[in-house]
Amino acid sequence: MINIDFLTLKAFFIENIDFFIGARLQKIQQHTRREFILSLRNNSESRKFYININPQIYHVSFIENDRRQIEFPKHPPMFCMLLRKYLEGCRISDAVVIENERILEFHFETYDELSEKRFLCLCIELMGKHSNVILYDRNTSLIIGCAHNVGAEKSRYRELQGGLKYIYPPKNTDLSNELKEQFKGLSQDKISEYLNTENFRPAISGERYTLFEELLENSVPQKSVNSMIDEYYSKYQEQMVLKSEKDKLNSVVSAKFKKVNSSIDKISSLLKKRDNTEKYKLYGELLTANLYQKKDYQENIEVFDYIHGENITIDLDNTKTLNENAQRYFKLYTKSKTTKEKSTEILNGLQIEKEYLENILYSINSAEKLNDLAEIKPELGLEEKVNKKEQPSIMKLDIKGFEVYIGRNNKQNDYIISKLSKDEDYWFHTRLCAGSHVLLKVRDKEPDEEVLFECCKLAREHSSANQPSKVGVVFTKRKFIKKPPAAPLGYVIYKNEKEVLV
Repeated sequence: MINIDFLTLKAFFIENIDFFIGARLQKIQQHTRREFILSLRNNSESRKFYININPQIYHVSFIENDRRQIEFPKHPPMFCMLLRKYLEGCRISDAVVIENERILEFHFETYDELSEKRFLCLCIELMGKHSNVILYDRNTSLIIGCAHNVGAEKSRYRELQGGLKYIYPPKNTDLSNELKEQFKGLSQDKISEYLNTENFRPAISGERYTLFEELLENSVPQKSVNSMIDEYYSKYQEQMVLKSEKDKLNSVVSAKFKKVNSSIDKISSLLKKRDNTEKYKLYGELLTANLYQKKDYQENIEVFDYIHGENITIDLDNTKTLNENAQRYFKLYTKSKTTKEKSTEILNGLQIEKEYLENILYSINSAEKLNDLAEIKPELGLEEKVNKKEQPSIMKLDIKGFEVYIGRNNKQNDYIISKLSKDEDYWFHTRLCAGSHVLLKVRDKEPDEEVLFECCKLAREHSSANQPSKVGVVFTKRKFIKKPPAAPLGYVIYKNEKEVLV
């Protein structure tokens, strides 16, 4: 990714200067600590001006797409309230870009409480980690407020906070570092020619953009400088937000996964160590068979173990008769059997939960859009459950005239099984690893082996089995699929399946 430079900011400004001058600032919103939206209206047109001062993707543009997934907090931040107090409803009297700097200024003429005219400036500084939005009085140069204050502990050269005088950063007379990426390999004369033109031909190529299409190979032309900036940075912003959301959800699920794994290990270990069920039963039966010896009130008794064909010694309670000792072992057998059954039941439930969490982890890591993650959050209790009647956006493909649906998370998987599928449809899933449910719709004719194998390949492709090795994919008719009572979302059991190695 490349950062916005002075020339790009200047090109954007030149392109939009006619809209800026005289535009009324109708609404000010602050999405996050570093993101602002100014709703501007001029010449019967309304546009949303977006400001981002994040050190990684600082830029300004008019919003043309919905990649940023902007949601506003219920209670606006203090700086947003400050801007609303001074600027909302005002017109932009002038707009400038400071020469050789990535600083854009909007000038406003307004009135104070005493009806005296006041000249204010909203200054947008796009300077990496020093990016900021500042409101100051143009007559006194006193700062009214900043998006984030800069005290003496952060900067010895330039403090920014309310009540201090606003001063520009040191002049940047050398643009070579900023422009070398734009004009790599060109002569000084050619660079000067580009710098002095206003005939911009914006384009994007992979991880780079340019104001002059011919400077990049395999570039995609953009209709305007704003379109180039908005498309380029919103793409990276979407990727950053997506990664951040994935990390948050992964940490939540991983903690639950770790807890479930720990419980499974503990119960499995206890079952192995304390599985004396059959031993208690055998001791009870052997004591019953040897009641004739009349070894009452003894500490132990030696009997013949007819199962293993050897003599063994059984410990006894010397306060009880032999028959009472036999009944004691039968009670221990019953208790141990019940404990084992309940522990096994709990263990099976934990295994189901583990598979469920594995599927959630797979869904999180394979999500390509924020909407995919939004469908997962309610499962984790991080958001209120969405309307059940709302249909999830499920991936749909066509294979030789057959409709194929692929679920990308548990909600979509559950919808495929419960709503989209009919008895004669085919269901596909990888064996012993997390993955998507794949549904092949059957209407007028049965699919041939080629179609079935293509669906198996899709099931493997959309699974956690991403290593270059053979993976078992099972498939069966929908009528042989069942969701157990109280099972988690997307969990099913099946029978009459066939397995294919892919």
